[in-house]
Amino acid sequence: MKENGFFEEVFKVTRLIPSGKVTTYGAIARYLATGQSARVVGWALNNSNYFESFIPAHRVVNRKGLLTGKHHFGNTDTMRQLLENEGVRIENDLIMNFEQHFWDPGKELA
Repeated sequence: MKENGFFEEVFKVTRLIPSGKVTTYGAIARYLATGQSARVVGWALNNSNYFESFIPAHRVVNRKGLLTGKHHFGNTDTMRQLLENEGVRIENDLIMNFEQHFWDPGKELA
């Protein structure tokens, strides 16, 4: 599958999220000046596993720090395991100390 347009921009930002950090669908949408398209960011990331280059979609969560995209990783534990391997503590699919792990592309990439 070829990357293009908005999805490609989502993938570019997602690839920049450092290990041990997370961001939200909405934060990516706001950074791309499309604040109302958080769901489209989610759709893009749902398709990220069809590309040869690695896109760390596991680092994108909902605005509360909940692992809402976990069912798109083939196994509902994969997203949690990937984040825990990066030092992120998770309980009941919720990132603990969310503010500490939050990476805001609007600030970090400005």
